[in-house]
Amino acid sequence: MAKLIFFLAVQILLLAAVSSTGDDGENFARTIDRKLLGLHKKEKLTHFKVYWQDILSGPNPTSIMIQPPVTNTSYFGAISMIDNALTAKIPINSTLLGQAQGFYAGAAQKELGFFMAMNFAFKTGKYNGSTITILGRNTAMSEVREMPIVGGSGLFRFARGYVEARTKWINLKNGDATVEYSCYVLHY
Repeated sequence: MAKLIFFLAVQILLLAAVSSTGDDGENFARTIDRKLLGLHKKEKLTHFKVYWQDILSGPNPTSIMIQPPVTNTSYFGAISMIDNALTAKIPINSTLLGQAQGFYAGAAQKELGFFMAMNFAFKTGKYNGSTITILGRNTAMSEVREMPIVGGSGLFRFARGYVEARTKWINLKNGDATVEYSCYVLHY
């Protein structure tokens, strides 16, 4: 029995010594082969156009203000969560391609300017299950707004690029709008 206790004590001491002299926080990252992630393939440029349906009115709005603006003279400080349909054409009842999910926040005091953070989650066709992530400034009254694509998933893994947003229709009474997003995506 004494040999067993001695053996276990030695094992515990060895384990403690090994764990205390090992990782000091410098070995959290490592270099891996690009081929393991499919990065040896030639990069592709994909262009597509979707229509972002921002519905604030009615019984089933897709954009909900969760934080009101700090004043009623601008949208500054307001935050809206979205789960907007992405359609193939301008009419809201055209083919559903996916959802725009995220938020936009009033980020400008002297103009209608938003900080946009959203994923385009595709639900049909070749890109079903894939996403792109858009993060940037949207000055809503400008004819064309450009925002960066900062990443993606699925077939858009390691994506980068940009989108151009153009308002195609707006209801000034209730705020409902349709915005064309022309997307240019570099991906593997």
